[in-house]
Amino acid sequence: MRYQHLDLNLLVALDVLLDEQNITRAAGRLHMTQSATSGVLNRLRNYFDDDLLTQVGRKMMPTPLARELQDPVREILFKIQTSIARRPMDEPATSKRHFRIMASDYVINVMLKDVLRGVHQHAPHITFEFFAPDHQASGMLNRGELDIMIAPERFMVADQPAELLFEEQFVCVVWDENPEIGHTLTIEDWKRLGHVAVVFGRERYPGLEQNLFSEAGLSRRLEVVAHSYHSLPLLLLGTCRIATMHRRLAAQYAMLLPLRIYPVPVDLPVMREFIGWHRSLNSDPIFSWLKEKIIVGAL
Repeated sequence: MRYQHLDLNLLVALDVLLDEQNITRAAGRLHMTQSATSGVLNRLRNYFDDDLLTQVGRKMMPTPLARELQDPVREILFKIQTSIARRPMDEPATSKRHFRIMASDYVINVMLKDVLRGVHQHAPHITFEFFAPDHQASGMLNRGELDIMIAPERFMVADQPAELLFEEQFVCVVWDENPEIGHTLTIEDWKRLGHVAVVFGRERYPGLEQNLFSEAGLSRRLEVVAHSYHSLPLLLLGTCRIATMHRRLAAQYAMLLPLRIYPVPVDLPVMREFIGWHRSLNSDPIFSWLKEKIIVGAL
């Protein structure tokens, strides 16, 4: 489709290019080659008679016009998407909506798996796709590439609605026969022993607990780094190592494996887990129904 000689499909590419400010990453998200993505950028430059992105050292920086275009282009694309996807007469029992949710494996395990089981009983045709948390979350939610984002409060997207789901604490977990730890886990034990921790995605983002430890001026001696909280309990067995993980998940594994749970030997703030969504979904009845199911399931 064209409007005033502009191929509207190019707006999708423009949105991604302005968000990534990198040809390689934009090509990956657009499922195009780098050369094809560069060709699209040239077409956009010709249409707007502006460089849009200029090379500054190893980075590409948006021009003043590009910065002015970014928010309007994003809003246009999202309005198109939501207008097409939304059916005024949609009901949960007959809806065939597809929801894209960014949530950690922890959230899926302790809450969402039960929510989806209940949703299936009332809305068997609604489908779901999960995305692992990464640095693109804010941009994806703003562009409507995600319907729901569930994450700690500090990761919620500015200017988009969000609501508290539940509060959680971190605990330390060790093998039940760990000879290095007695009835209590002291800060000296915590500093002396090796740790098992998680990082996420290619960017190797640490779990929230690592950020909290850093803010408290503490550093762990990492001996094993995994990509999932579900790996941590298994990696403790037969070792003297410590893992820090969410209380609810730790309690689940302690029922299945020979593990001991201790309070973290330093004061860490309570983790507040939120659900976030794009403001244009506020009047969407199917989304509102699903969101209520998630909120109730978190209680």
